[in-house]
Amino acid sequence: MASRAGRSKEQGGTTPLPLTGYGTAAVKPNSITRWALDGSSLLKIYRGITPHERRSREVDALKAATEWGLSVPPVLATGDQESRAWTVFGAVPGRSCSTRTARGVQDYVQHVTTATDQLHRKSNSVAPGPGWRRLQGDALRSNQSFLLDQFSSRCRQLPWWPDLEAALKPCNELPTVHLHGDLKPEHLLFDGDQLHIVDWEASGRGPAVSDHADVVFHLIRDLIYASVEPPRLPTGTVSQLRATGAILAWRIALWLDRRRFGDIHLVSAHDLYQLAAKDDLAAACGQLARIVAHLRAAGVPR
Repeated sequence: MASRAGRSKEQGGTTPLPLTGYGTAAVKPNSITRWALDGSSLLKIYRGITPHERRSREVDALKAATEWGLSVPPVLATGDQESRAWTVFGAVPGRSCSTRTARGVQDYVQHVTTATDQLHRKSNSVAPGPGWRRLQGDALRSNQSFLLDQFSSRCRQLPWWPDLEAALKPCNELPTVHLHGDLKPEHLLFDGDQLHIVDWEASGRGPAVSDHADVVFHLIRDLIYASVEPPRLPTGTVSQLRATGAILAWRIALWLDRRRFGDIHLVSAHDLYQLAAKDDLAAACGQLARIVAHLRAAGVPR
């Protein structure tokens, strides 16, 4: 597999999509993955939203992360075949983080802190935008516009948009860093000695708090959807992360924008305003939990 990496379409040739030797497909809205039968590699076919761009972003970020000394999956082969964009990654060891116990949450937060301490220090005055490599023709953005540009156009007509826009303006004063963009528990693998970070297709350049907001949001949402009552959430542990009410309001609104068409209307401008106004992270987590519990009761899918 690795011997074919040099013949990808990116480098002037055409690499056939490798399917022989791979097992059953796991189909998700934005990807299809197949593990090699011997467990040595993973084939990922990008689908849905901008598959070719997501493939390029992931490959670019993995190359840079490797050069920085982060432990990430090696890219064995990658290419574009007609409408399909794909990459073959080498397997990395370790078990994904779990949030089923208080100790699991503590370990997850600690691994996030370790990962982001390494990742966010490599800013080098980068400009905000998707991916780690700024391309010719990329629009000039601020951190605020990078965050807001991730919404669909319909959100600009909703009553909470001006308040969110104002709440995110202070992000322009924050350094722009390289972001992973999706630090879910399953994307951090620990083998007892080393932390390995996988799934980089959402990588970007923006304020570090957006990576931390992803973590806080996924943790609170997943625990609420696992029927944990808001008063029992580990807000003390989560408060070790660096996030604000404003960035959490951005993150939950972004999640709703990507759910069913009408779900974005189930959160009120008042609730988002109240969340964005919370400067204390523990208080913001409490407000976030109440909003998520309401949305779960209203039938919003996880």
